[in-house]
Amino acid sequence: MSDVPFPYHRISADLRSAIETGELAPGARLPSEWALARRYGASRPTVRRAVAALKAEGLVVTEQGRGTFVRPLPPVRLTFTGANFRRHRRERAPGFDAQVREQGRVPEQRLLDVRSLPADAMVADRLQIAEGEPVMVRRRLFLVDQQAIARCDSYYRASFVEGTALTRPARIPGGAMSVIEDPDGPVDRRAHRSVDELTGRMPSPAEAQQLGLSVGLPVVCILRTIYDDTGMPLELQETVAAADRHEFRYEVNLR
Repeated sequence: MSDVPFPYHRISADLRSAIETGELAPGARLPSEWALARRYGASRPTVRRAVAALKAEGLVVTEQGRGTFVRPLPPVRLTFTGANFRRHRRERAPGFDAQVREQGRVPEQRLLDVRSLPADAMVADRLQIAEGEPVMVRRRLFLVDQQAIARCDSYYRASFVEGTALTRPARIPGGAMSVIEDPDGPVDRRAHRSVDELTGRMPSPAEAQQLGLSVGLPVVCILRTIYDDTGMPLELQETVAAADRHEFRYEVNLR
């Protein structure tokens, strides 16, 4: 068996090295197929195969009609601590928005849907209700610098949030917890602890399209259940996050 690599290996190796050393910076446009074909004395199908290998590694992205670019911008770091949660609550700022702004970037939350529906087995189990019992769901798309990075669906017992802003199709200043913890509101409960369940998997076609994911890039699925001090679930968040656009950090106070 020959040890000579396929022709596209040399092209992908050179481009990979240029990306890793910073010669091709984040957001930089790769040379065109024609330019690479001339540089390496290769055919355009060979160049396409080399670029496809880099896309599968998550190093480059292709934009229709514009070309191929080094994946832009580092991932956003999201740090989960009780101190962060309370500080953002005092500032009446949703935690996602606050942390993204602290990193000098621009957050956006697009409200996709608000509706009542029967709880499936997963939602019922975590909200400690019977399967089929009505829940309110608020579906949002999270963006950083105008790029979609995550989809988050938040679930609440319908009877728990009846008559609150959580049932209306509008953004909530300060986020959902400002409604739940409002001492003058109908809920008036305090978040005490949360349990996060993280799973990595490949996205569905719909998820890949919504998040603009290249072929081969995984997602991180996060189920976060927030409880009050009596153990009652206040909220369930089901998030599908682009794995290459996030860095998660958890700080747990064990005292």
